[in-house]
Amino acid sequence: MSNPFIQIVEPLDPKQPLKKFFNLSKLEDVRYARLPFSIRVLLEAAVRNCDEFLVKKGDVENILNWKMVQHKNVEVPFKPARVILQDFTGVPAVVDFAAMRDAVKKLGGDPEKINPICPADLVIDHSIQVDFNRQSDSLQKNQDLEFERNKERFEFLKWGSRAFKNLRIIPPGSGIIHQVNLEYLARVVMDQDGYYYPDSVVGTDSHTTMIDGLGVLGWGVGGIEAEAVMLGQPISMVLPEVVGYKLVGNPEPLVTSTDIVLTITKHLRQVGVVGKFVEFFGPGVAQLSIADRATIANMCPEYGATAAYFPVDDISIGYLIQTGRDKEKVMYTKRYLEAVGMLRDFKNSSQDPDFTQVVELDLHTVVPCCSGPKRPQDKVAVSDMKKDFEACLGAKQGFKGFQIAPDRHNSVVKFNFEGRDFELAHGSVVIAAITSCTNTSNPSVMLGAGLLAKKAVEAGLTVKPYIKTSLSPGSGVVTYYLRESGVMSYLSQLGFDVVGYGCMTCIGNSGPLPESVVEAITQGDLVAVGVLSGNRNFEGRVHPNTRANYLASPPLVIAYAIAGTIRIDFEKEPLGINASGKKIFLKDIWPTRNDIQAVERQFVIPGMFKEVYQKIETVNKSWNALDAPSDKLYTWNPKSTYIKSPPFFDGLTLALQTPKTIEDAYVLLSFGDSVTTDHISPAGNIARNSPAARYLTSRGLTPREFNSYGSRRGNDAVMARGTFANIRLVNKFIDKQGPQTIHFPSGEILDVFDAAERYKQAGHSLIVLAGKEYGAGSSRDWAAKGPFLLGVKAVLAESYERIHRSNLVGMGVIPLQYLPGEDAGTLGLTGRERYTIMIPEKLKPQMNVQIKLDTGKTFQAIMRFDTDVELTYFHNGGILNYMIRKMAS
Repeated sequence: MSNPFIQIVEPLDPKQPLKKFFNLSKLEDVRYARLPFSIRVLLEAAVRNCDEFLVKKGDVENILNWKMVQHKNVEVPFKPARVILQDFTGVPAVVDFAAMRDAVKKLGGDPEKINPICPADLVIDHSIQVDFNRQSDSLQKNQDLEFERNKERFEFLKWGSRAFKNLRIIPPGSGIIHQVNLEYLARVVMDQDGYYYPDSVVGTDSHTTMIDGLGVLGWGVGGIEAEAVMLGQPISMVLPEVVGYKLVGNPEPLVTSTDIVLTITKHLRQVGVVGKFVEFFGPGVAQLSIADRATIANMCPEYGATAAYFPVDDISIGYLIQTGRDKEKVMYTKRYLEAVGMLRDFKNSSQDPDFTQVVELDLHTVVPCCSGPKRPQDKVAVSDMKKDFEACLGAKQGFKGFQIAPDRHNSVVKFNFEGRDFELAHGSVVIAAITSCTNTSNPSVMLGAGLLAKKAVEAGLTVKPYIKTSLSPGSGVVTYYLRESGVMSYLSQLGFDVVGYGCMTCIGNSGPLPESVVEAITQGDLVAVGVLSGNRNFEGRVHPNTRANYLASPPLVIAYAIAGTIRIDFEKEPLGINASGKKIFLKDIWPTRNDIQAVERQFVIPGMFKEVYQKIETVNKSWNALDAPSDKLYTWNPKSTYIKSPPFFDGLTLALQTPKTIEDAYVLLSFGDSVTTDHISPAGNIARNSPAARYLTSRGLTPREFNSYGSRRGNDAVMARGTFANIRLVNKFIDKQGPQTIHFPSGEILDVFDAAERYKQAGHSLIVLAGKEYGAGSSRDWAAKGPFLLGVKAVLAESYERIHRSNLVGMGVIPLQYLPGEDAGTLGLTGRERYTIMIPEKLKPQMNVQIKLDTGKTFQAIMRFDTDVELTYFHNGGILNYMIRKMAS
């Protein structure tokens, strides 16, 4: 059927009659001007894609009627303009596409129908590690090792770029996905197939929200959901509430964008924005650069919202010009946004739309701060850092506690490093990393770090040689302006040499610490510290030996590296004493905002961006030299330990199977609150005593060849064994942290994978019990695929992180939620019972189902299939099975 809104299509420029747009102002509906700007993007997509099949006129009406229906769990479809992937989540997506082609062929269909319809970019940024640092050739050595470890994966991705249409690969060494998206890939307004329309994107990384800072509506989805979008399916979403976040005032001169985002993160966690859009407005927004806005939008997952949207304004348009975008395209971008009422003037309050609720922050009240020691929302003012850490030392084990006995708070361990004697204590900094697109995309904090380094070196300050320092920029542009402005040499003198272009320390690719440092930490059972300019600091994520990890601005990362400890009050204690015996305080070397802005105006220029990005797809010689096959069906290598055809589609038929009641399931694991995807599907190194290590050893690999879990996401045998393998896992069945559980039929304590295998061999179903915020953290599809392969049929939790719940649905695992006011404690559940979950023949979204225990107790839980589309996926055994049946038939 043709689009019922075709009558509102018109040319944007009468001189170019073939370049058209859907003029939403011609809907002549007064509700449009009151919609939040983020909802207007959803509306335009619904109007443009309306076909009365996937998108219906009723969906358009629901979005227009947002103010009245926002609280009613109304389901609407959304077709994003683009998909973006990084290699950790991109490899399994391409593996799934290759396996889906095989499955469609087996069912008698045309395998080449499995092909991205929606444009997709895959940026390789998650594979490089900080193996070498503090050397002028660290970058080259780390990149060489990256290719040595990942050659097979990279060849597979290069095959994918040739085999699949509409899939572009950005090679390793180019930068971090979200910074490359911000500086290069984002269009703001699409010009495609004869139409102008708002750019929008979903990505297989939770920090896809960073692009919201430029006015491109985007958020993270599971890899499974992204694959469906790539195949032309709309996202089915509940029309969200929109929290208006009003910014007023001006930041203090010493405050950075990092301080602002950590303040907002804590504030919005308290407000409660899970599952909602946050839209920024107010005169304070006009005080923020696009880089500042992108920093705030980047940490949207940490405050729990779906998106953190800054509508496009003249500063956004100026950023497009600054970053070297085509001036004529920028002109049409502004013209289009003005025509459809999507260009914002933050100083004009008459443009303020309706919001679900409004909260406010006066930027003048923000103080320099960090977050930690275990969660990004736990903000600590810099002035309180010393006393807060010391309070955490003795506090009960938890998010703000390490339970160290009082008589050990001042323990000191002596050690030798490179022929010199040093001491470590609780609070000693052993990792200091300027890392992550959260901050490396922002010239103000990066140049601030460089200027601070310059003043520190000139004052005679140094960083202790055993501290693992690193600088991993989010794009080549950063290196360019740090070098041109003359601060790079000072960063290098303090140990902050460029070690690679990728996520690195922020995702756990921090590499090894010196053995003598590890021995000292272990000997003293010390709470050693990592300080990083990242967005995540969950326990066990950054490095196994840093129990405390603090998020901080790049200048503060350097300051704490110089101090060598987190137990310092910068206002009262000096950073260090120079060779002349002079005490140097942080205030003596902290650059002013005027200093930073003067350097930024001079050195961050359009020519820089053009020079870096015009050769981004061809500059990596190692990538260019890779040989990859050009066959349309992938030839799986049975000897490969990186790429393996997954078993998800084994035995798949065109006929649907009737959902069955889950009978007498055992509980595999019982958790408390805030179990993250880091706990479920760990990133970082593969422990030598783990099931994954035993598997790789059986395939003839040595520990040096294990690589990381993230690099092996294309191999289900490794990832199933890596599921719930985090060393910091807290399972209520076990009295200590670790990746183990009780196999109840035998009473044995086993590694989680080994227990699951025992249950599977005996034909027993499994479930997982959890508390609040189950699945928080990065959007990892393996956090759903892994439990599925272990035989987990359902999860029963108090609440879920949005993306993880969607991923469970995508794999056919049932997300169950306790009724309001109930939890395992109120119901008296120990997890040692056996659970029968009654699945009726006729299902409806968010219905209650009955659960019977072998003790005779019964209770109800909410089946968290939130939409009819999700129920369709469940009936098919998951979203990919649904797509295969659709393509094959």
